[in-house]
Amino acid sequence: MLRPSLDFARSPTAKAGPAVSARSDELRTALTRRVLVADGAMGTMLQAADPSMDDFQGHEGCNEILNVTRPDVVRSVHDAYFEAGSDLVETNTFGANYANLGEYDIVDRIYELARAGAEIARQSADHWSTPDKPRYVIGSMGPGTKLPSLGHIDYATLRDAYAENARGLIDGGADALLVETVQDLLQAKAAVVGAKRALAAAGETLPVIVQVTVETTGTMLLGSEIGAALTALEALGIDAIGLNCATGPAEMSEHLRVLSQQSRIPVTCMPNAGLPELTKDGARYPLQPDELAAAHRTFTQDYGVALVGGCCGTTPEHLRAVAAAVGGRPLGERT
Repeated sequence: MLRPSLDFARSPTAKAGPAVSARSDELRTALTRRVLVADGAMGTMLQAADPSMDDFQGHEGCNEILNVTRPDVVRSVHDAYFEAGSDLVETNTFGANYANLGEYDIVDRIYELARAGAEIARQSADHWSTPDKPRYVIGSMGPGTKLPSLGHIDYATLRDAYAENARGLIDGGADALLVETVQDLLQAKAAVVGAKRALAAAGETLPVIVQVTVETTGTMLLGSEIGAALTALEALGIDAIGLNCATGPAEMSEHLRVLSQQSRIPVTCMPNAGLPELTKDGARYPLQPDELAAAHRTFTQDYGVALVGGCCGTTPEHLRAVAAAVGGRPLGERT
């Protein structure tokens, strides 16, 4: 079995300096004061650029490879969301983890691909930042396909691989780390602990955000309800908790209500553009930009959601509508 290189002494973390700490502190404060708008789907936009097999270095479908072969394409996606009004973008590193890269036999490239993805997003954020509207980078840490609660992988291996993932994101200039699309609470714990170990090694204190995925059944994939997720994850000392993927905003509403009543930390929400509809051309996501914006207006006003964005099926036009509707508003302000 391939294992990632985890020798921090042999491969030291390069500290990014005081600018990173200042940005992360700004972001942590902003999460408690105003509505921040993140980005939307990444993979569909990358595929729309029609990358070649050479671009994938023979690893077809591994979008993270494009961080090193086609940074121009990845940068264009970040630029499109910032141009639409997003405050933050997620790095193209959703699959820069042990399980996903293991499918291509390139587990040893976790750090490389994570760092490259963060560097591209950092360049875009710095380009679009102004004194009145700073832009931030969220380092995406996806769930992979191996769940420790089901015995697919041992906890220590997963934790250490997430530490390597986080180390690359930190070195690349991320302002926060996002453990997203969580299906297994033990997997989430491994990711958070790994991220915090990497932050400690780097001498950094970036915010750590966790977003769980609740299925249409009303629970996470392994049966955990949102209250259980909050109890387990809040205790790990994370900075924000929320929901992403699996469903559209309508199906998330009740879970967000629970979080708004019980969470002691900021709440986030990045839904799909509705539930997918199967067509002859594949999956279609029906929710229109104005509908997503209306949902986020409700979530920010009624539930005090601090960070909003989109997941599968959402586009820069969706986020343009969201930014116009709620971006920058004081938390809980009614429009």
